Amino acid sequence: MTTGQAAGRSGATASSGTPHTDWVDDVLLHGPAHDICLVLDEEIDRQALRTQVMEHQKALEHAGLRAGGTVALQLPPSLGYVALLLAAWRLGAQLVLLDHRLTGAETERAVAHTNPQLLVSTGESASAMRGFHQVTPEFTARPTGEPARTDHVLIQLSSGSTGPSKVIGRTAEDLVTELERYSRLDGMPQSGEQLVILGSLSHTWGLVGGLLHGLHSGARVVLPARTSVRGILATVAAAPVATTLLGVPAQVALLASVERPPQLPLLVRMMTAGGRTPTKVARAFTERYAVPLSQCYGMTETGMITMDLSGTHHPAVGRAVPGVRVRVENGELLVALPRSPYLGDTPQERWSDGWLHTLDAGEIDPATGVVTVLGRLDSQVSIRGLKVDLTEVEETLTGLAGVTEAVVLHQDAIDAYVTLAPEVPLARIKQELADRLADFKLPSRWYVLPQFPRTATGKPRRDPAVLRAAAA
Repeated sequence: MTTGQAAGRSGATASSGTPHTDWVDDVLLHGPAHDICLVLDEEIDRQALRTQVMEHQKALEHAGLRAGGTVALQLPPSLGYVALLLAAWRLGAQLVLLDHRLTGAETERAVAHTNPQLLVSTGESASAMRGFHQVTPEFTARPTGEPARTDHVLIQLSSGSTGPSKVIGRTAEDLVTELERYSRLDGMPQSGEQLVILGSLSHTWGLVGGLLHGLHSGARVVLPARTSVRGILATVAAAPVATTLLGVPAQVALLASVERPPQLPLLVRMMTAGGRTPTKVARAFTERYAVPLSQCYGMTETGMITMDLSGTHHPAVGRAVPGVRVRVENGELLVALPRSPYLGDTPQERWSDGWLHTLDAGEIDPATGVVTVLGRLDSQVSIRGLKVDLTEVEETLTGLAGVTEAVVLHQDAIDAYVTLAPEVPLARIKQELADRLADFKLPSRWYVLPQFPRTATGKPRRDPAVLRAAAA
């Protein structure tokens, strides 16, 4: 059965209204029984994974989950997480993914908002520095939970870096179509290679671009024992085959901070998504590791939109991937999407007439099709009647030596939030920024933070109240 056929069947519904579930076996669990597909504290082959999925499917059924039911999964990365994820889909349930790093209050709000019939979580603590865990899942039935009202198999919450999270749904056909797009990109890890995932498995980049792509393509999916610099480098050094790292800009910066990394002959590239990688960080990474830094631009609502696997277009993000249409309207990037991805009471004005409004400012080179993301539309403000792009201010500030991270916002004036290297005086940073930018672009208020508060995906929080509290 071809991937295209699987996509067609996954979008159909049986007479009961339940989506077909054979896409899990055909697209994700296929392959020779003894091929290694996962590497955690031990190597796990296809047959062992299939056995785990069957066992966890029985556990979900025993807990009362049925086809067309709803389940929220909130576990740290683990074999149990992978098996339960696939088991829920194989059962025909609608799966709500919740990041295990959410606070208790955030979890309560997410569960109340999505209202699943079953919650799978664990009371065991998870170390932030571990790439995988050993967990015992706990099944909590929710008598007031509701069955699926749509044919979406995956429900996710947006990162919430700029405001309240949005509830986003994707169908099996959406996921299979995206996996087919990944498979057509020259340079994506394939059978005989391995993919080391540093990003979250409960968010789109780590889940689809990492875990699901690895299972679909036959590449070994590796979760490092530790996600410290030393742990990541040790994992790559021990690699038996060509290795790709998949992470986010904060992890690129972490690796780029190593002045003399060891020789890693089997490292072929690092792929990043989920935010902008500052030019100085990207340059330091490529110089120190002598491999491309690939950039993916995408959204929870759409999955992958563009990919620059060669890493040659930075700071641009490459061309739209096959099957994705992008255009610019009034300076905003729009992505073709056949229907709205938003569920519940999430505002629907973001999608209209088959186009999703990204709220990202951008441009497309008419000659090459290369997309450049210029920042959020709400980053363009007027100061004394003059237009200021806060993204320009933020990137200039981040490019200064001694500035480790920066966020620039506007309320009644321009505010700069920064973290600085040890013994770097703020006065020097202010002067260097003034040497580079016009007077009206300079921040009026400055806040020095010991570190940035972050969303569950690792993005810096951009809520002024949260940032000012962190500075205080």
